[in-house]
Amino acid sequence: MTARIPVKLTPRSAKDQIEGWDVDPEGRPVLKVRVRAQPVEGEANEALVRLLAKMLGVPRRNVNLARGGQSRLKMIEVKDLNDEEVRERLLKG
Repeated sequence: MTARIPVKLTPRSAKDQIEGWDVDPEGRPVLKVRVRAQPVEGEANEALVRLLAKMLGVPRRNVNLARGGQSRLKMIEVKDLNDEEVRERLLKG
């Protein structure tokens, strides 16, 4: 079982935080996330993965950047959780 989370990442923020759900230009749901890290040498991507692992209560190894390494729009995969479990955990966090 693997959940997929579409993410819009904003680097160089004042703090690491999940802002909540929004929609992309095509009307699909996307999770808005801000991280302090800069988009250099994968730092912002790693900060995103660490933040999501912490907020979801799963080990870092279960969270993977599946697509969008060089883009603001990314697809994150979370092993051992389904899409509904991810949404519930993010709403509680």
